Amino acid sequence: MMSNLKLSASAFPGIVFFSCLLLYLYSTLLPFYTSSPTESRNSQTPSLFGFSSSRPQPQCNLFHGNWVEDPSRKPIYDETCPFHRNAWNCLRNKRDNMDRINSWRWVPSGCDLPRTDPARFLGLMRNRRIGFVGDSLNENFLASFLCILRVADAGAKRWKRKGAWRGAYFPKFNVTVGYHRAVLLAKYEWQPKQSALSDQDGQEGVYRVNVDTPADDWVNITDFYDVLIFNTGHWWSLDKFPKEKPLVFYKAVKPILPLLGMHDGFKVVVKNMASYIQKTVPSKTLKFWRLQSPRHFYGGDWNQNGSCLLDKPLEESQLDLWFDPSNNGVNKEARQLNLLIEEALQGTDIQLLDLTHLSEFRADAHPSIWLGKKDAVAVWGQDCMHWCLPGLPDTWVDILSEQIRYRFERE
Repeated sequence: MMSNLKLSASAFPGIVFFSCLLLYLYSTLLPFYTSSPTESRNSQTPSLFGFSSSRPQPQCNLFHGNWVEDPSRKPIYDETCPFHRNAWNCLRNKRDNMDRINSWRWVPSGCDLPRTDPARFLGLMRNRRIGFVGDSLNENFLASFLCILRVADAGAKRWKRKGAWRGAYFPKFNVTVGYHRAVLLAKYEWQPKQSALSDQDGQEGVYRVNVDTPADDWVNITDFYDVLIFNTGHWWSLDKFPKEKPLVFYKAVKPILPLLGMHDGFKVVVKNMASYIQKTVPSKTLKFWRLQSPRHFYGGDWNQNGSCLLDKPLEESQLDLWFDPSNNGVNKEARQLNLLIEEALQGTDIQLLDLTHLSEFRADAHPSIWLGKKDAVAVWGQDCMHWCLPGLPDTWVDILSEQIRYRFERE
């Protein structure tokens, strides 16, 4: 017994030394395996939730990866979905190549992106509401979302309340999804030429944009939805607001002087709308801002015989040629506006839904000449801006549903 005690006493200094050595190694090596908050915020590769989120985030970035062709992949809805918009219903409009368009699968770098399980997602969102606010590209997004969710609830009904342009109610789960059309997000109205600001030759009048006032279509919904997805961008062009009918920006009822150009006005509107969202939307509401959906006009813009009759996605090496603003191509506005949006949203808890890069590849996935009306192409040109359904927006839905799931499963 005494010999065992002597052995223990003699070993004690060694145990202490070994323990101290382990503590030293742990404290020395720990920084190499963990990221500081500053490093996470300043990372040039956004996390799953984009920027400015204080919640725990997955390590996988769903926004960067590549498209892989998978002939066994099929859409989960068809042309009979009642929430289609005719011009985007490419199956009904007999668009060529639809099987191949829907055979491409987005594979994020370093992880998998599961397809949305409509029943599981609606079960998670039971008794909740999801709202889209913005232009027709958010409506394109919504149509895909509704058609996917309807697979789990064939009794889904059209819904147009609270100022919604369109939407659906899923009675089995008591889930509401709505779309509020607000192309500039801010309130704007036409003022004919008698305005003092419209005395230049050739002007018919101006569109007054109140940069600090949300459009009527969504001003009353800030506490109605549990999830909100905003966008604006596709109306910010001379096609929509030519020099004869320019945008003039007002704040606090007074015109902003000197007068702002299109891009400066865009940035001011986004910053003011983001500030309004921060002040009026409850902090518990999950808020996204979808970055730009790229266009794929080749050979000219929509009104210059531009086309998108391609049969496969672009290669990554081609993307800068199509979209880098320094090349001054007709599709440059997506990246230009994204930079302004990212800068304007800094310091907010609005999460970036960066679907631009993965969509840049998909020059093959637009309605193009298959628009469902005989004279549509002659009047409007090819549609190389919106997307076929089923099609690319279904992948947007997969990413959005993953982000929503991540948030609500951890509450």
